[in-house]
Amino acid sequence: MTILTTHVGSLPRSKKLSNILFQKEKKEKYNPANFNKIVKEAVFKVVKKQKDIGIDIISDGEMSKISYATYVKDRYNGFEGDSPRHPPLDLVKFPNYLKKLAESGGTPSYSRPCCVSEISSKNNDDLKNDIDNLKNAMDKYNVTSGFMNSASPGVISLFLSNSFYKTRAKYLEAISKAMKAEFNIIVNSGLKLQIDCPDLALSRHMIFSKLSDKEFVKIAQENMEILNYSLREIPSNMLRMHVCWGNYEGPHIYDISIGKIFDIIMSFRGDYLLFEASNPRHAHEWKIFNDYKAKIPESKILIPGVIDSTSNFVEHPELIKNRLENFINIVGKKRVIAGSDCGFGTFAGFGNVDEEIVFEKLKSMVIAARKI
Repeated sequence: MTILTTHVGSLPRSKKLSNILFQKEKKEKYNPANFNKIVKEAVFKVVKKQKDIGIDIISDGEMSKISYATYVKDRYNGFEGDSPRHPPLDLVKFPNYLKKLAESGGTPSYSRPCCVSEISSKNNDDLKNDIDNLKNAMDKYNVTSGFMNSASPGVISLFLSNSFYKTRAKYLEAISKAMKAEFNIIVNSGLKLQIDCPDLALSRHMIFSKLSDKEFVKIAQENMEILNYSLREIPSNMLRMHVCWGNYEGPHIYDISIGKIFDIIMSFRGDYLLFEASNPRHAHEWKIFNDYKAKIPESKILIPGVIDSTSNFVEHPELIKNRLENFINIVGKKRVIAGSDCGFGTFAGFGNVDEEIVFEKLKSMVIAARKI
């Protein structure tokens, strides 16, 4: 049996694509037909790259999206103006480094509108185009397994603040109701659905930094309950979930331990769990999975990040193999898939890792998986 390979979803976008994405983002004049053409070309190219290096479960690289969470403003009514920025607490502690990041262009700057009215679908073709592009590219390059990313209600609320709904719970409920249709459409197309849930970890040291861990865990639990309810019609084997502490190079000294949110993660109604397991703040946490082995449902497939998404180091296949074996020894070979810590193109035009190096890292992961 061969260990399968995948990744979190987003991949680097070309300068040509990033430029037109930002033209659209800034509401500058652009040609929609040309935009669709550029996105389609990018999807076909990135699918071929994944196929050529041997990735088993591929994505469209989120080519059409300005970011993994704020893209929803382009698909749903109710968002206008701007939301307050909440830099991660670990970067606030080191203001010189935060300033350096900002001055170097390392901090993404794009629209984060606020919810100012009732959320409803714009009924545009954005999702249909994404699905068609990915499935057509898969057909052309004979790829049999693919997934598409979608933002969780919790992470949408993290970046797009609420000034309309009376309570946070009502806001999450409204987001969930709107996103449910997107979730179902993706799965009904035959693609697996990946829910991106940094809200379960990253938001601890962003908008909830003043709470205790116990108080935050309660909020994370509420997020998960609302998410699971929105996914209730979807078979568990079609669902993936990604959890992370923020895809940026920083101290990460305030990251909550995965042990404190372990039960919440395991309560996800889908089968596939993606999480950071290779960066220096979380590489040790495979031991928590071993300690909590009895809490891992037999239906769960673990997809640990075995390559870092913020460093241009290309991990040696032997190191990646060792990381995979840590989890194989816990749940068995059939229940482990090799993945990345996070996306490599979380925000269009931003990312620490050079595009060519991204695919070299993924190639190294494929080599490691085939050695097991």
